[in-house]
Amino acid sequence: MAKEYSRTQRVADQMQKELAQLIQLEMKDPRLGMVTVSIVEVSRDLAFADVYVSFLGVDDQEQIDESLKVLSQAAGFLRSQLARAIKLRYTPQLRFHFDSSLSRGAFLSSLIEEAVAQDAEAGKRREEDSEE
Repeated sequence: MAKEYSRTQRVADQMQKELAQLIQLEMKDPRLGMVTVSIVEVSRDLAFADVYVSFLGVDDQEQIDESLKVLSQAAGFLRSQLARAIKLRYTPQLRFHFDSSLSRGAFLSSLIEEAVAQDAEAGKRREEDSEE
């Protein structure tokens, strides 16, 4: 029997869609750049929403911290806009976090490619040694 799609998960999904649009269309801060809302996790009592974001083309920790600060300062505005878009009795407080999964994935992918290249090189050397 399939597990039901919980209310908190439905609220989180809707919040993710709305926040992505709000940040892209309503936020005018030039310090922000391109923001991707990766995932939203809502607490069971709907009091808090942890919003995980990533920033396109930003690798510097100082820029990431500055962008998170901008989003945290705009949390009240975003929350009020969310309250208009999503009909809830209580709109969760927004807490923004950096989602490092994209950079971590790229790092792991480069390690795998490097290992495959080294393995292929070692295989070529073995073939050359066996031919002699």
